[in-house]
Amino acid sequence: MELDELYLELKGVEKIEGNKVWFSPIDLQIKKGQIVAIQCERELGRILIEMMTREGTPSAGQVIYFEQPQANTKNLSKDIGYSLLLEGLYDKLTPYDYLKFFEGVYGATTNIDSILTKFNLLYVKKKIIKSLNLSERKRLLWAKAFVHNPKLVILEEPDQNIDLESKLILQRVLTEMSQAGMAILMVTSNMESAVILSNVVYRLSSDGLKEMNLIDENKGSANDEAQKTKESLEAEEASSLQHQIERIPAKVEDKVILFDPTEIDYIESLDGMAQIHVKGESFPCTLTLNQLMERLEPFGFFRCHRSYIVNLQKVREVISWTRNSYSLNLDDKKRSTIPLSKGNLPDLKRILRM
Repeated sequence: MELDELYLELKGVEKIEGNKVWFSPIDLQIKKGQIVAIQCERELGRILIEMMTREGTPSAGQVIYFEQPQANTKNLSKDIGYSLLLEGLYDKLTPYDYLKFFEGVYGATTNIDSILTKFNLLYVKKKIIKSLNLSERKRLLWAKAFVHNPKLVILEEPDQNIDLESKLILQRVLTEMSQAGMAILMVTSNMESAVILSNVVYRLSSDGLKEMNLIDENKGSANDEAQKTKESLEAEEASSLQHQIERIPAKVEDKVILFDPTEIDYIESLDGMAQIHVKGESFPCTLTLNQLMERLEPFGFFRCHRSYIVNLQKVREVISWTRNSYSLNLDDKKRSTIPLSKGNLPDLKRILRM
């Protein structure tokens, strides 16, 4: 099988209901051995999952599996595994019997003990599922998705509400399966999870699908393009070419994610470290607030407080609590409120022509 063989393709897929545009037309290709994450609002992710399971239909476009436009998921069930957020378990069965049941459903021949071991469930092999904790139940759902050794696995919110052990197991299994040629698509509302667990990350919104810029620091010079991007960022910082900067780096474990300035809601300094806030999540950045302000000022950012930089496009209202106390209410996911220094109020009024 060719390494560039398509396992899943979305061609011009869009979803509109009444006056609600869930997302504009999107195109996506997932090939053998890829781990791809789509980060989006949970409800949006559910709609996308329903399209891929054929429980829902797109307003336009096609969802194509294995380059077979007319095939349905029922006929391809042996080649696709799912672990879905609202999926139930048979509480009266044991994990062994549960996986044995799905082995029969898929017509597979599997070493069940080996699968249980892979997901660290062998020690609960003979317990009834009802007695398992939340993380063990989640790992069992993952095991079910992989039990028939499919070509493609689709995971919905895989690491929601699980313990650290389970997160490490998931990360290891995804890497192993990818190296063996399996393709994996993860749909998650958590950007940090998307970055940590995959090597290609997209953000889905009503505007469509946008690929995020990632640099894997572990690859070093082996990834020439990533290395050049990193060196370019460092050179730009050193020479202070603020007006040419279009990406702001943030660190997530051993990866660097590059944000478009327009995505950023605000930045705050916590314990001497800048935290970039994007769509309800925060990401650490090694740049100082002064360095960030130099880069972001041309994009409409304002130093509203010694510990805060705000994207003025996100400001919904200016609140005056007392003669000397002010704050900004933002039109972001969390409806955040951040402080405004009295000394910065005149500059803000001038910029906003208040």
